Amino acid sequence: MLNKNRFILNGILVLSIVSLSIAYFIQYILGHKPCNLCLIERIPYIASVILIALIFIINKFEKSISVLILLFFIFGTVVSFYHVGIEQGFFSESLLCSIGIGSENLTREDLLKQLQNSTPISCKDVTFRFLGLSLATINTILSIILSGIMIKVIKNYG
Repeated sequence: MLNKNRFILNGILVLSIVSLSIAYFIQYILGHKPCNLCLIERIPYIASVILIALIFIINKFEKSISVLILLFFIFGTVVSFYHVGIEQGFFSESLLCSIGIGSENLTREDLLKQLQNSTPISCKDVTFRFLGLSLATINTILSIILSGIMIKVIKNYG
């Protein structure tokens, strides 16, 4: 079963890298600026790349790390589903959708200036579609599938 899990985890690793590469290609090459939720939806893929690499490097705690990967994909499913709901008008945008995400520590004045000058991308505006589906919709489907696959991986560990 361990060889089967290694094969499956390799597939998830490749899929995560390809998904991130496509997201960055759409952002930086095609010029479609992502909204805040789009950026958050990348977290499970980044985490899976790191955690799967960790499984292969340390060869210990495979089941525990797999559970953590599953939790990240469940988180991704929830965030993506919420994002699709915003796009379809089922949910209203949260404050998260309207603030700029920055890594620097801002003073109160800097934050006010940023809020006045920046125009963040709205989470309800779909700027890119593939086969008629928004990327949030595709991500919801993919996250559900990957969550199911991770459940199978965890069951294989016994």
